[in-house]
Amino acid sequence: MALTIHAADELRYSWDDAGPGPGPVKGGAVAVEGDRVAATGALEELRERFPGARVRVWPGVLGPGLVHLGPVPDAPSPRERVHALLKLGAVAVLAEYADTADLRGAAERNGVVVLPRVRPAVIVEAGRADLAVFGGEDGVCLATVCGGRLVHRRR
Repeated sequence: MALTIHAADELRYSWDDAGPGPGPVKGGAVAVEGDRVAATGALEELRERFPGARVRVWPGVLGPGLVHLGPVPDAPSPRERVHALLKLGAVAVLAEYADTADLRGAAERNGVVVLPRVRPAVIVEAGRADLAVFGGEDGVCLATVCGGRLVHRRR
């Protein structure tokens, strides 16, 4: 199974400063194997630990993928509606907003989790590899990794 390391200027284990895990890591990274987090830490440490891994370095802040807390954005098709979530850094949506079979199907095909209730967005070893990178002065989502797959990359 291929291993990918996603790295950024800063790694956040949670978007909540009081959340679980250590504080922010400058030059931090997440090693992803399949759909799981294999390891976290400083980029150089992960490069040494996983010498054959593909490395993707992003400008900005790498953290957990988001849970979308409102209606899914409008778009012409369910697939495009789900892609609009991915462009926001969301990897999960509440069931009350994924309210049609077509929308739930599009979410499932793209690895977006439909949740019955809100859950914390955190990065933990052996947890599902759901990540988002935010950068620039406007905090735009640069990349979204959903279940270990890079599903959105801003060009």
